[in-house]
Amino acid sequence: MKKIRIGILGASDIAFRRFLPALKSVRTFEFAGVAVADYREWGAGLDEKSYEPLLAAKREKAQKFIDNYGGKIYVGYENLIRSEDVDAVYIPLPPSLHFRWCQEALSAGKHVLSEKPCTTSLKDTMELVDLAQTKGLALYENYAFGLHRQISKIRELIEEGKIGELRLIRSAFGFPYRSAADFRYDQKMGGGALLDCGGYVLKAVQLFTGGDVEVVTSALHYTDRHDVDMYGSAVLIGKNQVEAQTVSQITSQIAFGMDNSYKCELEIWGSQACIFAPRIFTPPAEMETQIIVKGQSEEIIKVMPDDQFAHAIEYFGSCIENPEARETAGKEILAQSRLVDEMAAKNILRLS
Repeated sequence: MKKIRIGILGASDIAFRRFLPALKSVRTFEFAGVAVADYREWGAGLDEKSYEPLLAAKREKAQKFIDNYGGKIYVGYENLIRSEDVDAVYIPLPPSLHFRWCQEALSAGKHVLSEKPCTTSLKDTMELVDLAQTKGLALYENYAFGLHRQISKIRELIEEGKIGELRLIRSAFGFPYRSAADFRYDQKMGGGALLDCGGYVLKAVQLFTGGDVEVVTSALHYTDRHDVDMYGSAVLIGKNQVEAQTVSQITSQIAFGMDNSYKCELEIWGSQACIFAPRIFTPPAEMETQIIVKGQSEEIIKVMPDDQFAHAIEYFGSCIENPEARETAGKEILAQSRLVDEMAAKNILRLS
């Protein structure tokens, strides 16, 4: 079987630290190379000569990709996208750039694995999903945690009736302030807590409600420090996916922030016990995680290390090969984008 040749737009940290090690373990893919932006793609009003020092720094960073994983350096995102040696593209750029480069790649006949969020607006997301479907191409949004074996184990515990009837889903993801230069704190780059860590907790709720969920109310908090939402919370109502249970609607409470103490957790409260996962979203591939079941007694279930990025790449491969998987991925991307849109629309702290 011919391997799928995948290239990366931008020599990002997440690509080097998580994506490429995972890619190496997936037999159906091979690394084609990494692209650095040319001066026209970079913008910022620089001419070619003025951009040369910045380009040299970007090439130096990209060289580490090549030294460790092979492939080649492309100068210009378009050059990688148009290359006949590339079948698919991974896009770990800042969110405001996702729509443009996903669109460019799909228009060039390339399958696309996009870091989250797929775009920064529902309108743009709908356009990309439609384009992918029209061209028969895969478009996958990388919320990899949903494929970690922690999730399947939690589902198994719920289905077995380990916690009784579902009562409440709670999820929180946040981290301390990084730096003013980080794209997450820049509105022009698609920053904001909702689009970043907020997406994880919204996705977590959907995993246990089948995507049939709506926002009741949300609160997005701004500060004087930056022009983006820094932290937020919401209440949602979703459908109980456990058919044997009598409760049809489940309430979810979510919280997120990027100027907070660290939290990365999921709690599912039942009538008889509670499931708690303290490292649900970003466990390193080598980490043994824990699921704690608390009822009249406490049980700690150890979950073997699992590489969720490798699973995401494998699922992306199935989307390339299978039209039904592509359709499912498209529906999930749209459901996520609609929830983000609802969160903004129902923000009780909405700025005038």
